[in-house]
Amino acid sequence: MQVPRIAIAGTQSGAGKTTIATALMAAFTRRGLRVQPFKVGPDFIDPGFHEAACGRVSRNLDGWMLTRDANLEIFARASQDADVAVIEGVMGLFDGRTATAEDGSTAEMAKWLGAPVLLVVDASAMARSAAALVGGFETFDPALDLAGVLFNRVGGAKHRELLADSLTAYCRARALGFLARDAKLTLPSRHLGLVLARESLTAERLDELVAWIEANADLDAILQLARERSAAAPAVPPPPIQPAAPRVRIGVARDAAFCFYYPDNLELLARSGADLVPFSPVADSELPAGIQGLYLGGGYPELHAERLAANLPMLTAIRRFVENGAPVYAECGGFMYLMDGIVDVEGREYPMTGIFPTRARMQTRLAALGYREVAPLAHALWLRPEQRARGHEFRYSAIDPMPPTVARAYREPADGYQSHSVLGSYIHLHFGSCPAFAVAFVARCAAWRPGISC
Repeated sequence: MQVPRIAIAGTQSGAGKTTIATALMAAFTRRGLRVQPFKVGPDFIDPGFHEAACGRVSRNLDGWMLTRDANLEIFARASQDADVAVIEGVMGLFDGRTATAEDGSTAEMAKWLGAPVLLVVDASAMARSAAALVGGFETFDPALDLAGVLFNRVGGAKHRELLADSLTAYCRARALGFLARDAKLTLPSRHLGLVLARESLTAERLDELVAWIEANADLDAILQLARERSAAAPAVPPPPIQPAAPRVRIGVARDAAFCFYYPDNLELLARSGADLVPFSPVADSELPAGIQGLYLGGGYPELHAERLAANLPMLTAIRRFVENGAPVYAECGGFMYLMDGIVDVEGREYPMTGIFPTRARMQTRLAALGYREVAPLAHALWLRPEQRARGHEFRYSAIDPMPPTVARAYREPADGYQSHSVLGSYIHLHFGSCPAFAVAFVARCAAWRPGISC
């Protein structure tokens, strides 16, 4: 746990964290460094930009969904062969689950990891006031190492001079970058956040990001800061797991419609004895051969609803798989795919698999956002009543009333439903919050045989 590390935080959402973190990761990688990326908070999109920038899988760290030890274990395992770790924060530096505690915040994670913080300040409409802003962040939590500042959306030379003079006069943190305003570098967005990296981060745009950060930030000083001010954090071993024997083949929906997975969820399933087999509900006509379970993650089924609805062989294959009693876990977009249909904002309906007798209706405004803890009912499939698992919701769809004949899987207020051997919910669970969930799911899959409900 001696790898140099730096946390990229913002004064608020929209300050430019993702653009700057991606640019730094790419620039350091092009210097020949092995850069391990991380993202604080429940996010599936930003990590894709990180991976595109440095060629390594980005990991999520979260102080509310996961314990301190679980976060330290993920960090140590992922960064053990890295030269530097770059940790992109979430929202504003001190923003977390509540207004009065640091749970889930970037500040909490930086302290757990012993990481110095670079604060990204949107300076587009301020000069001397920037010092008051930074000074407040410096004094808010004395235990935090706020080491440097990156001013973003800076105007001309005079604006830069005013910002530099004000910071020097009133603050301890050093100004390590004055990033010029450049509208063409703004990453495009849509309803769930940024457009996916594979759709928007071209090689040309990545070159432009690297040139921008090289010209406007002191990369040598940032690396030196990471090397000199990173505090050692304890290495924590992963929880012991007894894998299923023999190993079990589990199909995982992976395509443009289903692409939201925590890498550590997939790896925990693999450690529990699963061989994960990717398939495409959009393009494939049949399920992978020999599978004994399915994991349908989140993503953008609403953007691909027409193609999903037109792929009748796949809809039929999944319906038969479920009717044969096979275990299936579906969350958010995967849950929508298992409903009778998806209705877009214009009222057009696209038929889906029909496992759950309700419809998902797309909204023009956010329908749900926030952390969730699930407490299973006695009949939940692979969670015992005394167990708890944590995750989050972030969606623009709402479902019609679920018929009372469909079993509820979670205690209120969390929503979860059971049909046959299928567990469906809008909640994206992080299996690291309850490793027993992954272990029991794989065990259920291992026990399934056609015609035997699990």
